[in-house]
Amino acid sequence: MKKGILYGVGVGPGDPELLTLKALRVLESCPVICAPRTRDGRMLALEIAGQAMDLTGKTLLPLDFPMGHDAAQREEAHRRAASLLEKELLSGRDTAMLNLGDVSLYATFTYMRELLEPRGFETVMVPGVPSFCAVAARLGQSLTAGDEPLHILPAGGPGLEEALALPGTKVLMKAGGQMPRLRALAPASPLVVDCGLPTEAVYESLAAAPEKPGYFSTALVKEG
Repeated sequence: MKKGILYGVGVGPGDPELLTLKALRVLESCPVICAPRTRDGRMLALEIAGQAMDLTGKTLLPLDFPMGHDAAQREEAHRRAASLLEKELLSGRDTAMLNLGDVSLYATFTYMRELLEPRGFETVMVPGVPSFCAVAARLGQSLTAGDEPLHILPAGGPGLEEALALPGTKVLMKAGGQMPRLRALAPASPLVVDCGLPTEAVYESLAAAPEKPGYFSTALVKEG
């Protein structure tokens, strides 16, 4: 039997209207749709897709990925998820794995692709609207102009002080857990939380944002 294809599908940051036509076409064609599931049982990427299309008749497969810093625990979770996907693909069923934003940016699909391609499975990446592009649109700001560079940074990563000194615009992703540090480094920079979701909140500056704004928090730091 022919193996199924694994599609990594970016569903955008939250607004279901930002799903691409290609993403919808792929999701409509795949009998199996899987998405990461949080500890409280929520599958946010699936909720977004479900607002844009009818999921009736689809096999919905939750994938559990821990959010902690234990590398061994994360790797084991990746292997378990890959095994679940492998079972579907071996049955010949094309499977779509949903990812928030774009499938190439901090996406769990990357780990599945790296595990399954060496086993002989075909994978295809379907891009989505990146969260920081939606954040820039929500703020009414351009990210670049002329020959200005753009830097995409995890807010909790190393060398942040040095990175913020680089020319151009800096996008700080997953900024929610780094507020004291970010306020000290760039207090006047705007912050958007849960962009495109019903819980969206916009703050004109990091100084005005709450102490714990939420996991999906993105700040834009302009040069100067």
